[in-house]
Amino acid sequence: MSTSIRGLRRSDLTHGLVQVSLDLKNLDDGLRMAAIAVEAGADWLEIGTPLVMAEGAHAVRALRREYPDHPLVADLKIMDGGYGEATMFAEAGADAVVVMGRAHDATVRRVCEAGADHGMLVMGDDMGAPDRVAEARRLEELGVGMVLHHIGHDHRNMHRELRLSPLTDLPGIVAATTVPVQAVGGLSIDQAVSCPEIGAGVVVFGAPLAIDDENSFTIPERDLPKILKDAIDRVHATEVRQ
Repeated sequence: MSTSIRGLRRSDLTHGLVQVSLDLKNLDDGLRMAAIAVEAGADWLEIGTPLVMAEGAHAVRALRREYPDHPLVADLKIMDGGYGEATMFAEAGADAVVVMGRAHDATVRRVCEAGADHGMLVMGDDMGAPDRVAEARRLEELGVGMVLHHIGHDHRNMHRELRLSPLTDLPGIVAATTVPVQAVGGLSIDQAVSCPEIGAGVVVFGAPLAIDDENSFTIPERDLPKILKDAIDRVHATEVRQ
């Protein structure tokens, strides 16, 4: 497996890939979850926002030492200081970083410049955009290498009556862009597995696997290895709609 994912194209994704997000609050739990994910067949590992906030670039360095051949995604949710923040995590060993579409155009462009200089994939997150399809198109025009279609946790939970799901807008986002797309935000395992059939070939399994509630951020004691392996196997067997 190669960590070189900067030039990833949609046409490269014949079958689904799996990115497991380590949404934990300390490095020990992050490493434990990473071991479960890798054993289950995960392709990419994400240093989730809770782990980034708690451990910063140290978490990236530790995971790079343990998993030299796995792409590492740092979910920084960059809003400003784009070049410097992206560079800091590139130097720690990250292969991809996330910039928010709600940031200024200048910040998105600066993160993309850092990506070009350091060989990183830049993922543009559309969370909070009033027109998600237009936002995805804008992010690609600004230079991101992947669009991250994201319905936020707080917004979903505060407006359950809307039954929000990234699947609602996903076909339009795939049609409006040419870069790879991934979708996150309240998806069940079955819904996540269906994403490649819509054209979003990099599937994310994250917080629901790792967080019992908003305060604990601990790995739940279930048959997680089997649950995750079964889900990953299903994604790997699913063809990506081109």
